[in-house]
Amino acid sequence: MAKLEVTGQKRARRQVNRLPATRRIEDIMAAARQVFSEKGYADASITDIALKAGVVEGSIYRFFQNKRDLLIRVVENWYEETLLRDDEQLASIKGTWNKLRFIIYHHLLSIKREPALARLVLQELRLDPEYRNSKLFHLNQSYTHRVTEVVKEAIERGEFRTDVSPSFVRDLIYGCIEHRTWAFLRNEGDFDENDTADKLADMVYRGLVIEPERTEPMKEVLTKLDYLIGKMDS
Repeated sequence: MAKLEVTGQKRARRQVNRLPATRRIEDIMAAARQVFSEKGYADASITDIALKAGVVEGSIYRFFQNKRDLLIRVVENWYEETLLRDDEQLASIKGTWNKLRFIIYHHLLSIKREPALARLVLQELRLDPEYRNSKLFHLNQSYTHRVTEVVKEAIERGEFRTDVSPSFVRDLIYGCIEHRTWAFLRNEGDFDENDTADKLADMVYRGLVIEPERTEPMKEVLTKLDYLIGKMDS
């Protein structure tokens, strides 16, 4: 009986070894994402990830240089998934306020759903001296560039003021979100993604939109006064 069990285990291992490289990479990255989320970067180990993925440690080093390389690939994949999913939906949304609110809400939602990955970006990867030369930096640029595009389009339509800096608006939005969610990421508080998205979208939109000019204000006041006087006389 014991011999049969050993033989079965060997067959299982041989079947795993026959998996395509792309499938193995996917399994390793899925396991790494879970381990990094549960333990953080410092406490996670290649051994933990190998056990979770059901592979030997050597298989991981075949596809990834080291633990940091694996972390970077996991976060890059997270950005790519988010961009693909959100951009498809954003393309169908009409109205500047709605677009801004969508971008803000889904960024907040990604932090709420994946706080561990968000922490790793802020505390581990963004502090790397080589960050600005990395693929991750360019993915982040694409991710945040959606705000600047929405603002530019609104300016071109005459909806927003022409003295507005799209990149400043981008920094304002993401800086505000980072500050607002910091306590949550430190496990010291929480935030309401719907309420925060509504308020931030309102503040940004109302601060940038061109209000219709009021023509002949004195005439409007006099008309109201005439109405009130006539009402009193009657």
